[in-house]
Amino acid sequence: MANRILLLGATSTIMRQVALNLIGKDDKVCLAARNTEELAVIAADLRIRTGAALITTHKFDTSDFATHQELVETAQHELGGLDIVVAGTGALGDQLKARQSLATIKDIIDSNYVGIATTFSVAANILEQQGSGCLCVLSSVAGDRGRQSNYLYGSAKSGMSAFMQGLRNRLAPAGVRVITIKLGFIDTKMVAGKSGTFLMASPEAAGAHIAKRVREGADVVYFPFFWRYIMLIIRNIPEFIFKRMKL
Repeated sequence: MANRILLLGATSTIMRQVALNLIGKDDKVCLAARNTEELAVIAADLRIRTGAALITTHKFDTSDFATHQELVETAQHELGGLDIVVAGTGALGDQLKARQSLATIKDIIDSNYVGIATTFSVAANILEQQGSGCLCVLSSVAGDRGRQSNYLYGSAKSGMSAFMQGLRNRLAPAGVRVITIKLGFIDTKMVAGKSGTFLMASPEAAGAHIAKRVREGADVVYFPFFWRYIMLIIRNIPEFIFKRMKL
């Protein structure tokens, strides 16, 4: 059965791999991202490699809220409906710069949370009305506990995960699946050169696993799986100890 798929943040390294693993023959797909030139190159490659019946592209800026409803509704019209929406936007940002720059704070929160919440709110109404579909967001283990090294990024991811949890609760009776992927360190340019990164997984492995979960179903997924246990330990460190740690 062919799917109608909207991919947000489609130029990211992980989302490219999601697209390769998720898009099947005869699927209809809308790719959306900020860099439209790069998006056109990716779309041309996917048309050859996936056998999709249709691949369209649109500009998507997480901070341009006025365009978000139109984007989702345009994708719905072009594809003849919506079955799957996956969002992989986000940026780690500069925590130190954000201490002195309110604009940097806004950019981090918009790209990791607000810009996805707005588009997913529109998509959720569509899927709820039709009584089927899947919403999937790429979140992060950073949202499981605030740490001094990335608490702005982590707070945005925490908000995103809570938003998805509420959406899951709302949409379950309608038969709509809502999936939160909590990623650990993935070997992409976002973490390149950053200190404290370890146990990194490849974007190819991440993309394949995310696509599998979208097809087969899940609620909250940690990838790689062992991050579930790492974060369980971190979440349970008593606050009087945790506040003295450098994490």
